Amino acid sequence: MDEELLELQRQLESAQQAKSSIRLSERNVVELVQKLQLLHIIDFDLLHTVSGKEYITPEQLRVEIVKEIEKLGRLSLIDLADCVGVDLYHVEKQAQVVVDNDSLLMLINGEIISDWYWNNVCEEINDRLQECSQIALAEIAAQYQVGSELLVTVLEPRLGSKVKGRLEGGQLYTPAYVARVNAMVRGAARAITVPMNLSALWSSLQVLLQEMDGASGVAVEGSFFQSMFNGLVKEGQVLGSVRAGVHWTPSVFAIAQKECVDSFFSQNSVVSYEALHKLGISQPVQFLQSRYPEGIPLVTLFVHPSTIEMLDSAVEDVIDRGSWIDSLSVLPTSFSSQDANKMLSLCPSIQTALKANKALILGDSYVFSTGFVKDLYERMEKDLDNISLSGHTDDPHVTKVAKLGQEANSNLDINDTSSESGSNKQSADRGSRKKKGKTNTNTKNSASDNILDDQDPAPAKSKKNQRKGKGTSSSQGSDPKSSKIKDETRGMFSEEDLCQKITEIVPDFEDQAVDPETVLVPLASHLRPMLLNAWNERKKASFTDNTQKIKRVLDNLQKKLDESSLNLQLYEKSLELFEDNPTTLTLLHRHLLRTAAAPMVDMLLSNMDMLNKLRNGADVQDFDNTEFISLSSGDRITLAKNFEGPLSVKANAVVETLEGKSVEAYMTALRAFADECGLTVKKLDKKLERTLLHSYRKDLSAQVSAETDPVAILPKVVSLLYIQFYSRALQAPGRAISVAIFKLKDKLDDSAYKTLEEYRAATVTLLQLISAATGDEEDCTSDRTSSKKELLERLMPTLKGLVARPSQ
Repeated sequence: MDEELLELQRQLESAQQAKSSIRLSERNVVELVQKLQLLHIIDFDLLHTVSGKEYITPEQLRVEIVKEIEKLGRLSLIDLADCVGVDLYHVEKQAQVVVDNDSLLMLINGEIISDWYWNNVCEEINDRLQECSQIALAEIAAQYQVGSELLVTVLEPRLGSKVKGRLEGGQLYTPAYVARVNAMVRGAARAITVPMNLSALWSSLQVLLQEMDGASGVAVEGSFFQSMFNGLVKEGQVLGSVRAGVHWTPSVFAIAQKECVDSFFSQNSVVSYEALHKLGISQPVQFLQSRYPEGIPLVTLFVHPSTIEMLDSAVEDVIDRGSWIDSLSVLPTSFSSQDANKMLSLCPSIQTALKANKALILGDSYVFSTGFVKDLYERMEKDLDNISLSGHTDDPHVTKVAKLGQEANSNLDINDTSSESGSNKQSADRGSRKKKGKTNTNTKNSASDNILDDQDPAPAKSKKNQRKGKGTSSSQGSDPKSSKIKDETRGMFSEEDLCQKITEIVPDFEDQAVDPETVLVPLASHLRPMLLNAWNERKKASFTDNTQKIKRVLDNLQKKLDESSLNLQLYEKSLELFEDNPTTLTLLHRHLLRTAAAPMVDMLLSNMDMLNKLRNGADVQDFDNTEFISLSSGDRITLAKNFEGPLSVKANAVVETLEGKSVEAYMTALRAFADECGLTVKKLDKKLERTLLHSYRKDLSAQVSAETDPVAILPKVVSLLYIQFYSRALQAPGRAISVAIFKLKDKLDDSAYKTLEEYRAATVTLLQLISAATGDEEDCTSDRTSSKKELLERLMPTLKGLVARPSQ
């Protein structure tokens, strides 16, 4: 057998040494291998090396990887690829297979590490730890170039065996070092006698350790101290309680707390939460209830039931006597008003009295018997009229209006009232009055603008029997609504006035120096609705008395409104004649608004204001004397704003139209305002127009016949001529007289027109002389003034004859 093997070896050697006649290139070999793989003759994987001149199987690659790991224990995959000469991709793939098949290997961060490598590392760490007593985990991780988390997972199972130490808070400590720190924690904890934050204690121990270890010492984390402390508390070596993990309360302090609270509560039967907070008890209510189940917690205090019994007896005596008491005067000084209020709610006598309506609690701590409050109300109700009523006082504006009404005849403005008066004496006075200071006289017409502006004939009176508006008296004046009463009484009986009145009736409040905000104000607020009800009852009685007055005012107001509005509509008809002259038309509109519309608005506003007072129960004496009240623009706006709701809006609209240029706009606003007031504005029809025009002509004729003032007669004559020729009642200011006379040119003969124009020119000249007369010029102009007066007096009979002459 041996001879056969030797023979075969010689044949093999000779075959190897024999030179082949056919040589294959590297390319042919590669193609041959590929062909064999294609024919499945080679049915296993082959891997190329990096040089490309060798093939290696995956099994062989894994064998070589294991050999390299056994040599070093820790190997990077990149270094491994260089060692075996295979691409990194194949190395990573086969390395993963190797690690999966061997539990003692791990593949982390591109490195394969064996278990015996970690054992060697732990032995090195242990040797160093025994030398230094403490090592930072971060330092070890940096030395071995691994992550801290990986290092912890490796060290934890080897602590106590390979590594003789303790891992805490990222630090490794020897048992001796742990024992020393544990002794420091135990000593510091036992030295504490008051509640303390453990974080501050650990900071102090850290500073102490750094001083002991010097520059080589490692900073100890607070969690290391805390874990040791928790162990000591669990073993009972340190007595106390920990709250929220860091708030330490020693047992000696807790015992002292309880003894202090027990002593104070047993002596006083009351203890404040603030005192317990000062003792370090963070939840005083729970603490007290657990120790004294029979106690009663209040807002700021904890009391014994005996305190309630004491207060109950005092309050019961006050209710029986029909008096009042401040519960704070009976209770200890530490009680607040809120505590007293809760104490009162717990008193049986108070509960019974409140249910029976025999007592009243005001200002948290004050108890009033119902009898005392009733007696106080009756005394105040008797003196109700003397209590200041902010809503019942007279309006100063109304007082002003009343004065204006009384002095109307003497203070009428010359420009606003001449058309109303019809008095010869007043016209003469205006014509003869001298004005100081020179005025500009650009034209003859401008001179007459200043003086003749309101020399108008008096308006005619309308019929007295006019139809009244529906529902103007009975529906509005007899039965006021309760909602209005509430609105009106909202500002009455101020707290200050009621408090002052209560102090006058009960001097004890002032003698005992009670706080008005806590006693008098609540008592006044309680009495105010009762006093308002009493005042409203009196007011309702006055409403009944004022019903007839309201009806009379409404009837008179409707009559006056009919008369004024019909006259205004009559004068408005004449404006149609001047539509071809816009400037004059504007003057006529403004003149009518100023002389006829303004008094109508003044009458309505003052009467509606009076009606409101009567409806509110006010005692208005001269309610019929409102005929001559003249208001300024500001007074009208003030009165309009005093009305409520839509009435105020429409009143303001009427007042605004007085400053406009359109009588038609005024009439529209007037009808809306009158409708809101429950009145009607009667419309002028043909029949009424003829009647009013006839009355107006008759009145003007009488005034012209009796007129002696040469200045005042001109506008009246012009108005009569317009009635004769145009059947229109003209109300023209002085600035429009010249235009009005010019429109009569076609209606009069030449002599009559010449006389009228001559009279107008003379009147203008006379008025200019009167206006320009000042000081030294007075003597030189008096002769010219006299001559002009004589001229006018000579022409007056001729002028009066014009209105008596029949029309052409």
